[in-house]
This record gives sequence, C-alpha cells and structure tokens, in this order.
Amino acid sequence: MRRHLTIFPVLGAALLSACGPSGSETAPAGPVMKLTSSAFENGKAIPVEFTCVGANRSPPLTWRDPPEGTKSFALVVEDPDAPSGTFRHWGLYNLSADRVSLGGGEGRRQTEGFEQVTNDFGKAQYDGPCPPGGRTHRYDFRLLALDVERLPAAPPNVAAIVDVADGHVLASAHLEGVFGR
Repeated sequence: MRRHLTIFPVLGAALLSACGPSGSETAPAGPVMKLTSSAFENGKAIPVEFTCVGANRSPPLTWRDPPEGTKSFALVVEDPDAPSGTFRHWGLYNLSADRVSLGGGEGRRQTEGFEQVTNDFGKAQYDGPCPPGGRTHRYDFRLLALDVERLPAAPPNVAAIVDVADGHVLASAHLEGVFGR
C-alpha cells in the first residue's frame, strides 16, 4: 500500500510537466488603435469651447495604430446618459485611411474627405455636449477602422453608421469626455 502512495505525487508532477508551462502564455498583441484629443484627456472634462455653451466647435482628434487592412474610418459621438436614451451628436464616415486626425472645428463646416450624417439635433454636423442642467454626462467619441474605402450604403443618421458598418469593422478606439452644466 505504501508503494502506491509514493507513486501518485511523482505521477502527478510528470503529468503536469507534460502539459506545458504553467500560467497562460499568449502571443504578444500588436499595437492597439488609440484615439486622443489635444483639447481634453480621456475621462476628463470637455472644454466649454467644444459644447453648446461655447463655440460648439468639434474638438481636434488624432488617432494612431489602425490595424492592417484599414481602408477608411467612421466616427460616432454619443451621449449614453441622455434622459431619453443615447443621444447622438456627430457622425461621419468614408474618412480616408490616410487621415490621422481631424482639426478642431471640422465638424461644423462642409469639409472634403468625409461624409457627415444627420445627428439627433437634425443637422449633418457636429453639435457638442448640451445636457440639461444638474448632471454631468459622458460623451463617447468612437472611431471605427473599416475594411472598405466607402460604406456600402449611405447611412441616413448617426445611429445607422454602426449598422451599415457592421461586418466591416476591423477595430475601434474610444475617447470619453464629460460635461455638465
């Protein structure tokens, strides 16, 4: 009986070593696409200039490390904290893969190089944060890297960009700002 007891620890150790290294080893991941703004940091306050209280200009945005195969970008800006549900402030698509930024104010004028769609204010432009008083809202700037140069159909509004892009999204990057009044 004693012989069997001493074999089990040795057998268990042999089986464990045959299964490979302990711990989870994964292949190193490549760069992750990142979206930033020189106007505000992720999770921080959006300056008044980029809201309905100020000049209502779109903030400057910069991105890097899109995945290989990216042929265009789309951008959606949403307020998930709106009283009636998600409110969409800006949407654009067919932005060339050669672009790595949008300058401040580009969303308030017709600019070549991308298409803008109707936001929840009823305008095809950027309309900044404009929450009702008393509560701070979050604003999600979401950049989508797409595997097509042009979306297969023209989305009629910001919400439809994500639906039309479905199946073509290679990666997304998020930048969150907050604003309250």
